[in-house]
Amino acid sequence: MPDDRLKKYLDDNQVEYITISHSRAFTAQKIAAKAHVPGKELAKSVIIMMDGKMVMAVLPASYRIDFQQLKIALGAKKINLAQEFEFKNKFPDCEVGAMPPFGNLYGIDVYVAKSLAEDEVIAFNACTHSLLIKMKYKDFDRLVKPKILKFTVK
Repeated sequence: MPDDRLKKYLDDNQVEYITISHSRAFTAQKIAAKAHVPGKELAKSVIIMMDGKMVMAVLPASYRIDFQQLKIALGAKKINLAQEFEFKNKFPDCEVGAMPPFGNLYGIDVYVAKSLAEDEVIAFNACTHSLLIKMKYKDFDRLVKPKILKFTVK
């Protein structure tokens, strides 16, 4: 089952979702292939350090971050990928690299790529490398209230 905190949050907010089990995979593209989810609908969570503050960037698996574009969109002076040691304790109930895009549950601001916000349905890691949750994007948006920015390239 997905992380208890995440599942309870979705259930408490009456969100319809499904879980998808798959064999362990560690890259977003491999997860998409194993779970038979289009890469554009699989949301990957990337932890970023922005001017010394930890934030979460969420984008489709088939895209990558344009750091210059993200830096401008955020109005940041310095932006870089967070190192694993900087964030692994922030998500104690998740396997490293399998964080769901619900930064709000962990006190982290969430920035979603415009390219992902255009999807009707999204899927994402449910705190493990072998389980996804699939739900409507509009429910995700309602619960997380992310800032939507343009910061990806295909």
